[in-house]
Amino acid sequence: MTTPQTIQYPIDDFKSGESWRLFKIMGEFVEGIDGLHDLGPAVSIFGSARTAKGKPDYEIARKTAACFAAGGYAVITGGGPGIMEAANLGASEQNGESVGLKIALPFEEESNAYLTRSLNFHYFFVRKVMFVKYAQAYIIMPGGLGTMDEMFETLTLVQTQRIREKPVILMNKEFWGGLLDWIKNSLAGNGLISPKDMDLFSLVDTPEQALEMVDNFYNRPSPRC
Repeated sequence: MTTPQTIQYPIDDFKSGESWRLFKIMGEFVEGIDGLHDLGPAVSIFGSARTAKGKPDYEIARKTAACFAAGGYAVITGGGPGIMEAANLGASEQNGESVGLKIALPFEEESNAYLTRSLNFHYFFVRKVMFVKYAQAYIIMPGGLGTMDEMFETLTLVQTQRIREKPVILMNKEFWGGLLDWIKNSLAGNGLISPKDMDLFSLVDTPEQALEMVDNFYNRPSPRC
């Protein structure tokens, strides 16, 4: 009978120093809460870091943020390039609060130049808590895996009532249409989500529509932008 071989796993950095890592995690939560507790009404805008300046999505993100800043909302992004830069730029053009929640990544550029408030994070999950906790609405611009992660986690939190219902707005019907068809046909159509879960998000094409939707949700007067 063959004796099973013992598999040797590499030493897990988390296991070898988990107590100290927990202190670091708690520290990030404390810094995030201290840095954002006085922010006031805000929207989190998610989207690709790879969208170049001058591209249609860049300009829409810029105008969307400007509309919300003019309407009295702070704008929260990941603080980097692309859609994040566009949104922070739009907020700063209206002299609004322009927040960047940066994450330490080896391949991403430094903070964009349009932040009035900036916080740095090592852990994605701590950063995502801050995106969700301090925003009254979430604007999802076209993006990649990170944007999808942020969108689906936010929808899950609303669906499971871990956070109160807030507007989740997908911007750009052409970009999101295929995904929403798949959610409707493959998820709702096969009973994997409730049909009413399709009401957890809205699909718009213009900054004006997004602002009006959020203001209507909170019964606020909606300025023209």
